Amino acid sequence: MHFDPAIAADLHHVLSHRVTAADGAAPLERRSFLKLGAAGFALGVFPLRSSSQTADALKPTQQPAAFVQIERDGTTTVAVNRLEFGQGAHTGLAMVLAEELDADWTKVRARHGDASPAYVDPAFGMHLTGGSNSIHNSYMQYRELGARMRAMLVAAAAQQWNTEPRFLRTENGAVTGPGGRRATYGELADAAMKQPVPQKIRLKDPKQFRLIGKPTRRLDARAKSTGQQAFGIDVRLPGMLTAVVAHPPVYGAKVKTVDDGAAKAVRGVKAVLRVPTDRGGVGVAVLADGYWPARQGRDALKLEWDTSGVERVDTAQLLVQYRELARQPGGLKHFDADLSELDHAPNRITAEFAFPYLAHAPMEPLNCTVAFDGQKAELWMGTQMPGFDAASAASTLGVAPEAVKVNTQMAGGGFGRRAISTSDYVVEACQVAKAARAAGLNAPVRTLWSREDDIKGGYYRPMHVHRAQIGFDVEGNILAWDHVIVGQSILKGTPFEEYLVKDGIDSTAVEGMREPYAIPMRLTVHHPQVNVPVLWWRSVGSTHTAYVMETLLDEVARASKQDPVALRLKLMGGKHPRHAAALKLAVEKSGYGKRKLAPGHAWGVALHESFNTVVAYVAEASIEKGVPKLHHVTAGVHCNLPVNPLSIETQIQGAALMGLSTCLPGNAITLKDGVVEQNNFGEYRVARMPDMPLIAVHIVPSAEPPTGIGEPGLPPLAPAYANAIARLTGKNAPRELPFATV
Repeated sequence: MHFDPAIAADLHHVLSHRVTAADGAAPLERRSFLKLGAAGFALGVFPLRSSSQTADALKPTQQPAAFVQIERDGTTTVAVNRLEFGQGAHTGLAMVLAEELDADWTKVRARHGDASPAYVDPAFGMHLTGGSNSIHNSYMQYRELGARMRAMLVAAAAQQWNTEPRFLRTENGAVTGPGGRRATYGELADAAMKQPVPQKIRLKDPKQFRLIGKPTRRLDARAKSTGQQAFGIDVRLPGMLTAVVAHPPVYGAKVKTVDDGAAKAVRGVKAVLRVPTDRGGVGVAVLADGYWPARQGRDALKLEWDTSGVERVDTAQLLVQYRELARQPGGLKHFDADLSELDHAPNRITAEFAFPYLAHAPMEPLNCTVAFDGQKAELWMGTQMPGFDAASAASTLGVAPEAVKVNTQMAGGGFGRRAISTSDYVVEACQVAKAARAAGLNAPVRTLWSREDDIKGGYYRPMHVHRAQIGFDVEGNILAWDHVIVGQSILKGTPFEEYLVKDGIDSTAVEGMREPYAIPMRLTVHHPQVNVPVLWWRSVGSTHTAYVMETLLDEVARASKQDPVALRLKLMGGKHPRHAAALKLAVEKSGYGKRKLAPGHAWGVALHESFNTVVAYVAEASIEKGVPKLHHVTAGVHCNLPVNPLSIETQIQGAALMGLSTCLPGNAITLKDGVVEQNNFGEYRVARMPDMPLIAVHIVPSAEPPTGIGEPGLPPLAPAYANAIARLTGKNAPRELPFATV
């Protein structure tokens, strides 16, 4: 997801509106938010604010008390306001805070924040992990938190030594002073908690950084590599039951009849209950004393479904409809330009592209554990939006928002699936817990989706069709570009619609179009209504817009006999130095145009900005027996100041691999008669070890505040690869993803 900073100030109203009491009372006020967060503040050694400060002195997001815990042995635990699900935010934000704190990095740890207001995104005013915003939005916040904490420790030491703070220094988790005095942060922690939190602090000159910018191993690397890391799926509570749900095979269908005799006969099964499911459907939950008996019980159910009145989508037919729509200008206009030159241009390209539905397929399946006593509830799950999910849980369970506590857990991937405005899997878990309690089962319930459940019945990146008509002259100057996009809106009907749908156009569907090139383009959009649930997927709209833009530019370059790198630089016109720097770095480091490639190999180039970061790829590929093979990728990355270069490298590698997945045959979700035809990695292919190319990552030096890195590495991979294939075949780049045999 990509939120325009201009609307950030209004987004907290979205959450406030969402967090509405189950009885229909007014939206939760700010003071109620503070009460809701009281438990989270108590986790720190320090109070939220000293008694000498007024309640309005600092926002919860500015209070070190909620973010830093220093134990007597010097162990420093940083609370991170983002879900850690593989992207490295826990390490990166801990580095930022520890930098200004002058902490001993060997004693720094990280933990999740919770649904309290202290941990909202400081730019958006809501709990959110997404849009590659973790470092981007919290860089200054965590620097200031660390600096305030450091100032409080220094003040405590000055008071003890009867001197002034200006005579003291900090280094590596200790305060030093005149006469060789030295006290560790652990020794000063209790006294520091009595100091006022300073309003104004002085931040380091970046030239003084000793952690930021240094390649740093992740704090969670050892636990994850040794199998010690616990995830949401590992939550165990006394007496806990596990539930799996038989979901309707068609979205919105309802169970008609159920024979649960065989299911109840499975040893360990405690109950079989009808429960509401997403999109107005009704399913059947099997509760047992573990996952395996619950799964066996579900498999033993004999079910008949009522699909009357529910649209049963067929993607083959839907694609035909989309193609027909794409031949008509959309009723929604995003860009406009004079297209009079189109019919008279010396050269013309007409191209149609198709992109399938895609599943998120995180390695850790979806799960949510709910302990509900009829009055209050406690939840455990990996969530990108704990505030939204807490509100949804309260509404579902019929309790006040203050009665719901969310414990954010480490998650094994998500790619957007754990940030969903319907809170579908959380709501379902609450429905199961509520039904269990009504059935007399007073126990915590962990509702678990298998990977098959999510691939077959989850939310997806929307299917899209693009159609472009481009007129250009013999020198490759683009005279007119008429473009139509067809695809479902992922925002319509969500709390984000008011802010992110402009003139009827879902802003995520068109992001990345035309930029950074000076092109006379008319862009119109169709947003059809389809009974398939859709959601943002890593890099969102850029997953298809980058492909279309970058492969078409290469076609223009080939038709006008220009070097594709030179054409891109010409179209930028010197107005996009970050783009040019990333592209030139990738070109230089790859040896593009200078190094001789192996016979049968070719280069492909692509460039794209998403989430304020620019990534350029030079890909080297070959074709063997009609099958494309990606061998090597050189990345040029401009994300401003690199907080943790090692994390940037791995994020680019992971994103590139996910981008490669979109090219591999089998990476598509299809529906027939309303039923998804894929249900696990056997039918839904993702890139694996043998598919992995060598990836070299190079970062453009910069001292500007950092931008996002979690998603921008994905969009330019497929077009760079496709452009290399086009060079090898002498034909156009593939017009459909995933690639077929060429």
